[in-house]
Amino acid sequence: MSTQFFVQPIPEISVEELDELLQNVPSIQLQLIDVREPQEVAMAKLEGFINYPLSEYSQWSEQILVQLDLEQETLVLCHHGVRSAQMCQWLVKQGFTKVKNITGGIDAYSVLVNSQIPRY
Repeated sequence: MSTQFFVQPIPEISVEELDELLQNVPSIQLQLIDVREPQEVAMAKLEGFINYPLSEYSQWSEQILVQLDLEQETLVLCHHGVRSAQMCQWLVKQGFTKVKNITGGIDAYSVLVNSQIPRY
């Protein structure tokens, strides 16, 4: 089998686990990335997340490697968990060692954790 088709499994974190972390772990110990578009973030967001829209990859792809710590816990969010999974794969390929995809994304967070976060 060709290795170019192999996709490394990415660890996942539930929105409930995320909420617990956000309440109990100092924010300096977590790198929080939101890969949604700016207009999506304007509709619904979680505090502390840095927005790196996938569509703007060429604008931030080199910067992210100096702005973030490759060995710090890195959690990635999108709307439902698909784009964030793509970002997680890219981060791992860049050498990030503690990457987790937030399953269900901000939509699941709104449904299961905080209904004050608007759904769209």
